[in-house]
Amino acid sequence: MSNWKERTELLLGNENIEKLKQSHVFIAGIGGVGGYAAEQLCRAGIGKLTIVDPDIVQVSNCNRQIIALTSTTGKSKVEVLTNRLKDINPEIEIISVNEFLNENNIPFLLSEQYNFVVDAIDTLTPKVTLLAEACKRGHKVVSSMGSGGKTDPSKIETGDISKSHHCKFAYIVRKYLHRHNIYNGIRVVYSTEPVPTHAIIVTDGSDNKRSIIGTISYMPAIFGCYCAAEVIKGILKEETVFQ
Repeated sequence: MSNWKERTELLLGNENIEKLKQSHVFIAGIGGVGGYAAEQLCRAGIGKLTIVDPDIVQVSNCNRQIIALTSTTGKSKVEVLTNRLKDINPEIEIISVNEFLNENNIPFLLSEQYNFVVDAIDTLTPKVTLLAEACKRGHKVVSSMGSGGKTDPSKIETGDISKSHHCKFAYIVRKYLHRHNIYNGIRVVYSTEPVPTHAIIVTDGSDNKRSIIGTISYMPAIFGCYCAAEVIKGILKEETVFQ
C-alpha cells in the first residue's frame, strides 16, 4: 500500500504520526456522531480502535450516519464500520463490541488502557455511567452532547464540562455526574443553539429513548469531527502541534 498518510505527515511530522499509530481509542456509540469520529480518527492514522454499539443500521439512519446506506440496512453497525475502516486502512486494529453498555460491562470494557475515550451515546443512564467510570479510571475523555435539533455550526463549542452552557443536555449530564462527585475533567462538544419544540416527539421509552429529535445531516458529522480533533490534539499535546 502506498503512503496514504503523506499529507498528514507533511502537516504533523513523522514523530506524531507514530504517536497516533501507537494510540488506542475507545468509542461508545457509532451512530451519527461516533461513526464520523471513528472515521476521522482512522484516516488520521490512529492504530487501534475499540468500537461499541449494539444496534443495526436502519433506514431512518440514512439522513445522518456515515455507515447508513441502502446496502447496509439491517446489518450490525459495528460490523459495517469495521469493514469500512479496514477498507481505509487495512492495518488498523479494531475491537468490535456488539453490546448495550450498562453498569455490568462498562467497568470491564474500561479496564483496558486507552489514550482516549470518546462518548457518543445519546441515552442518559449509560452515558453518565460510562463517563463516571472513565473518570474513575483516569481516562482522558471527550463527550458529545446533543446534536439533534441544531442547525447552526457556528454555535458549536468545546471545553470542560464545568464550563458548558446553554445546552440542556449538558446541564442534565452535569447534574447526574455531580452525584458521582465529578464536576470537571471531561472535554465536551456542545451547542448553545436552542432546540425548537416542534422538532421533538415524546416517545413511550420502549427503545430506551424518551424522545426523538429532528436532526439535519451535517450537525452530527461536525460534532464527530470536533470529537476526533479533541482526541488528536490531546494525544499530540495541542501546544506542540496546532499553532
